[in-house]
Formats: sequence, structure tokens, C-alpha cells
Amino acid sequence: MKQRKIPMRKDLLTNEMRPKKEMVRIVRLADETVAIDPTGKQSGRGAYVALDPAAVQKAKQKKLIDTAFGIKVAPEFYDELFAYVDHQKARQELFGNAQ
Repeated sequence: MKQRKIPMRKDLLTNEMRPKKEMVRIVRLADETVAIDPTGKQSGRGAYVALDPAAVQKAKQKKLIDTAFGIKVAPEFYDELFAYVDHQKARQELFGNAQ
């Protein structure tokens, strides 16, 4: 049986390539807001973030998402992203990569 290709995406925060399933997509919507896109299918400008809470904390300090999307992102979004990433990482550790 032929091996399937694993889609890779670049992490916005660390600039390293990782499998898409190990990342979460954030998206800039048409109304200039930023949201977490757990389905990966929402329309808008997207970027991927690895499931690494420490990287999200550094991104909040350096305002990396603001720079990437060219808009002002509310500090609450970084807190929401941190909580989501922390939760998803804990799920992966408990249940493995099967989602």
C-alpha cells in the first residue's frame, strides 16, 4: 500500500514545519477580527500555530499575530488562544493523535 503524503504547515510562532494535524489554525476574518478556526475551513487569511503554550505566551509578549495579520489583536485573544492550545495539547497527551 502506498504511503499517504502528510500535509505540512509552517508554524507562525517558531517558523518550523509541522504536520497540519498537530497545529491549530487562526484566521483573520473580513471584518478585521481574529478567531480560532478548529475546523480549518473558515474563509479568511489563515495562519497555523503549534500546540505549544509556551510559544503562545512568547507570541503575546512580542505581538507576533498582530504583525502577521497587520491588525491590532486584543490581548484577550491571546488568552483565549493559550487556553485552547493548552486544552488541545492535554487532549493529545491523554488520547493520542486520534481526534
